[in-house]
Amino acid sequence: MKYTNLALFDLDHTLIPGDSDLLWTNFLVAKKKIEEVNTRLSDKFFAQYKNGTLNLNEFLDYQLKPLKVIEKSSLLSLREEFVREKIKPIISKEATKLVNSHLDAGHLCALVTATNEFITHPIAEIFGFHKLIATLVEKDSEGEYTGRSYGVASFQEGKIIRVREWLDSLRFNFHDFEKTFFYSDSVNDIPLLESVTDPIATNPDDVLHEHAEKRGWPIINIFDNA
Repeated sequence: MKYTNLALFDLDHTLIPGDSDLLWTNFLVAKKKIEEVNTRLSDKFFAQYKNGTLNLNEFLDYQLKPLKVIEKSSLLSLREEFVREKIKPIISKEATKLVNSHLDAGHLCALVTATNEFITHPIAEIFGFHKLIATLVEKDSEGEYTGRSYGVASFQEGKIIRVREWLDSLRFNFHDFEKTFFYSDSVNDIPLLESVTDPIATNPDDVLHEHAEKRGWPIINIFDNA
């Protein structure tokens, strides 16, 4: 199928008014699946992320550990409950309308997030994206999660690499599209925002807001009327 335009979307604080990693950790703590100390660690990592100083390897070692220590069948049922109770209620009509405006226009649409694929796979399905590009989660030969990631993490410049790899697998590149859109809230996504024809700062943090103003990028807030 020939697509004229490409639309890329970040997830956390862009399409949902929260951080799915942090929400997942808090959910597991509430279910007594992991210790409460993890909540404080999540807060620390989230602050680093907002400041653009996150040590990704350290964060992934911490964030993916529950996938190894919790039985897989329990993980899947917990994820289903998590999405139902913590994610679906915070997906606004405005976020759905924004994504659907591109899907209905026949654009090739992808969710491009640093959050791992285990958490984000069902969220991408809810929105109806053609593709999920997320941090990849390793499994062993028996299909059990190892608690490690693999490949290039979908974070900062890694998002550009992962998007290009995906497009290459479809025999596309950025220049094959008349317009390429990217919606994001975060300073961490400036590299990919700078790589598209139509960057849109969406519910931007202070640093991205200032950068977008200097670059003359559109600034929108889809949560104001949520």
